[in-house]
Amino acid sequence: MFSKSKINEPGAKPDTAKPADPAAAKPAAAPAAPGEFKSKAAPATPKAKPPASILSADLHISGNLKTTGDIQIEGTVEGDIRAHLLTVGEGATVKGEVVADDVVVNGRIVGRVRGLKVRLTSTARVEGDIIHKTIAIESGAHFEGSVQRQDDPLTPAGSAKKAAPAPVASS
Repeated sequence: MFSKSKINEPGAKPDTAKPADPAAAKPAAAPAAPGEFKSKAAPATPKAKPPASILSADLHISGNLKTTGDIQIEGTVEGDIRAHLLTVGEGATVKGEVVADDVVVNGRIVGRVRGLKVRLTSTARVEGDIIHKTIAIESGAHFEGSVQRQDDPLTPAGSAKKAAPAPVASS
């Protein structure tokens, strides 16, 4: 349990204590190429989830948004949005199709909503169809459109037909 070994003493020389991990023997920081970000976090530790991208209330975007992360919209977006988690703030407006694993609507969406989990809060206003796996609509939410449950709502119905194998001609 206790030892008189010099390896454990403070100020021991690096030559006498060999690192168990060969990566630890490398220099602490290598210069990154321009435009490249290198993280020196230990590969065994899971990466921290990045925070949601927030589009502020004074921001108006015309165009499509696509990310594998989370988006919180407080402003106006005219275009389609694809994300992991999409939160539409109370004062926000989205005009276009929304596709996300999780969709939380506090504001207004004009267009189709596709999500595994869709939640319309009491302040939500949705004008368009909702295709979902699970849905929650709070009392007071305003919704005009149709609701359809699908096991995989993230893939468009038209692409499933295209993905079907073509008939094979036999000889």
